[in-house]
Amino acid sequence: MAGINWYQTNSNTHEKCTVDVQVPLCSLADVQLRFLCPGDLDEVRALCQEWFPIEYPITWYEEITSSQRFFALAAVYNQVIVGLIVAEIKPYRILNAEDSGILAKAFVKTSEVGYILSLGVSKQYRRNGIATLLLDSLINQLTTAERKKVKAIFLHVLTTNSAAILFYEHRKFQLHKFLPYYYSINGRCKDGFTYVLYINGGHPPWGL
Repeated sequence: MAGINWYQTNSNTHEKCTVDVQVPLCSLADVQLRFLCPGDLDEVRALCQEWFPIEYPITWYEEITSSQRFFALAAVYNQVIVGLIVAEIKPYRILNAEDSGILAKAFVKTSEVGYILSLGVSKQYRRNGIATLLLDSLINQLTTAERKKVKAIFLHVLTTNSAAILFYEHRKFQLHKFLPYYYSINGRCKDGFTYVLYINGGHPPWGL
């Protein structure tokens, strides 16, 4: 377990305060992790437009860089954001219909789930363990005693995104569902998959 330097930016004073956090990786000593702040909006928007085929509204960027509702974590190298993960923790009972079968019925009333909205790394910094560092940070956060109600982490991915699919499968995410015409990209419908990682004793409905 290597210590990675985490810091938070005060959006008013731009001061940084260091917090020691243990992260289960040991080869990224020059990478810092910090939560997004409002001053990151333009940089994050430019990165997402470069990384992802989906257009997000400006309100989405405003929310992920300012609302505590999101787990929005940046990987920073030489004071530049080179990767980020955005996730939301929500009650299982309010999920959309296409995601409602992730957990067994015994978990429906009280459980929560983590939904990964985005995970990306700048092209020149890929294959250096940054995506794994970000994902592991989320998993570590959601497997603490305080988060024991969170029984699964899930995401949606394009069926054609073989690199992302391989990445998640290597990290024990399971294919849960095929989602025909789930995405609309440049005016065209694209198919998606749902992938799930079960944590804290969570499991799928019996028979799946």
